[in-house]
Amino acid sequence: MMKDFYNETYYGRHGEHMSEFQLTLLWSVSVSMFPFGGFIGSLLVGPLVNKLGRKGTLLFNNIFSIVPAILMECSQIAKSFEIIIISRLLVGICAGLSSNVVPMYLGELSPKNLRGAIGVVPQLFITIGILVAQIFGLRSVLATQEGWPVLLGLTGIPAALQLLLLPFFPESPRYLLTQKEDEAAAKRALTRLRGWDDVEEEVEEIRKEAEAEKAAGCISVPRLFRMKTLRWQLVSVIVLMGGQQLSGVNAIYYYADEIYLRAGVEPADVQYVTAGTGAVNVLITFLAVFVVEVLGRRILLLLGFSVCFVACCVLTAALVLQDTITWMPYVSIVCVFSYVIGHALGPSPIPALFITEIFLQASRPSAFMVGGSVHWLCNFTVGLIFPFIQNGLGAYSFVIFAAICLLTTIYIFLIVPETKGRTFMEINHIFAKKNKVPEVYPEKEELEDL
Repeated sequence: MMKDFYNETYYGRHGEHMSEFQLTLLWSVSVSMFPFGGFIGSLLVGPLVNKLGRKGTLLFNNIFSIVPAILMECSQIAKSFEIIIISRLLVGICAGLSSNVVPMYLGELSPKNLRGAIGVVPQLFITIGILVAQIFGLRSVLATQEGWPVLLGLTGIPAALQLLLLPFFPESPRYLLTQKEDEAAAKRALTRLRGWDDVEEEVEEIRKEAEAEKAAGCISVPRLFRMKTLRWQLVSVIVLMGGQQLSGVNAIYYYADEIYLRAGVEPADVQYVTAGTGAVNVLITFLAVFVVEVLGRRILLLLGFSVCFVACCVLTAALVLQDTITWMPYVSIVCVFSYVIGHALGPSPIPALFITEIFLQASRPSAFMVGGSVHWLCNFTVGLIFPFIQNGLGAYSFVIFAAICLLTTIYIFLIVPETKGRTFMEINHIFAKKNKVPEVYPEKEELEDL
C-alpha cells in the first residue's frame, strides 16, 4: 500500500510512474533510514546522558518520537513520501537513544539482586511493542488505504505517555552521586526507590565506585579503545552486540512468510501466524525476566546462541530438501519458532544488560555508544545486504548465520564471566584479572601518558 502511495505521488508530480528499480531503491531507503537513525542516536548517548542525566535524556528523546509520528500521520494528506523517509530517520534516532539509555537508567536504579530481571524488562516491552504493531498491522485492523498513516502515527502515543509520567520518577542515584556529586539528592532518590530510609550501605558502594572513577575522569570513546583495563569488556560488547544482530534474527523474520506459505498456510492467514511468532517472542522474554536471576546471564547467552545455531543448521537442510520431502516445510516452521525462542532467551535481552554491569559510571556512556553503534550498523547492514545474499545463496544463506552463532557461543564460553548477584566493582575486578592489570584503573600517571 505504501509503495502504491509512493508511485501515485510520483505520478501526480511527473505524469509517469516510477521504474521498478526506482521504487525498490526508494523503499529500501525508507526501511534502512530507521537503523541509520538508530546509529546516529547511539552516537548521541554519551554527550546527552552526561549533560542532561539519564532521565533528562529520555524526556528530551520524546521529541524524536512525537514529531515524526505527527509528520507520518500527515504524509498522505501532504502527498509527500519524503516526509515518511525523514520521519523514519527521526524515529530511528529515538530508538537509538532509548535502546541504550533505558537499560543504563534501569541498571543504575536497580538493587543487585534484581538488576538482571529489571535489565531484561526493556526487551520484554520491545517484544510487546512488536506484537502490538503486528496486531494493529493486520488487514482487518489498520493495514488499509485509509488506516496506514494512523498506524504510523501511533508511535507517538507511548512517547506522550512517557513525557507525562517520567517527570515523577527519580534520577539515577549513581549519576547524582558520581557525576553531579550531590549526595543528598542521591540518598533521596535511593530512599524513594527502595522504600526504606537505611540506604547508607548502597551509598557507600556508589561512593567507592566514584572514588575509583576520579582517577579515570570522563572516558571518551577514543580513550575507551586505548585503555588496557577495559580491553576485554569492550571486545565482549562488540562481539555480543554484533552476534545479536548478525545471528540472523532479521533474516528469519524476512524468510518466515515464505516458509509458512510453503507449509500450506493460506496467504490471507500468514499475517496471523506471524503475529503468533510475535506472541511466542513476548512469552519467552517474559520467562527470561524470571530465570535471568536464577540461571544467570552467561547460561542464557550460551543456551540462546546454541539454540539459534542448531535452528539455522536444521533450517538450511529443511529449505534445501523442502521440494523433495513432503514434511520438510513443517520442520522449517519448527525451526523458525525454535530460533525465536532461542533468541528471546539470551541474545535479545542480555547484551544491553551486560554493558550496564561490566562498565563503571565514567566509561558506561561511551560503552553504550560503542555497543549501540555496533548494534544499529549491523542491523542496517543485514537489512541492506540480506536480499542480495538470499538471491545469491538461497537456502544456504543461513549457513553464514549459523557460523556467527557458533563463533559467538565459543567466545562467550571462553571469555564472558557470570555477573549475577555481583556489584559493579566486583565485576570490574574479575575483568581486571582478565586484562592482566593490578588495579581497577591504571594509575593517574599512566592515564596522563595516554
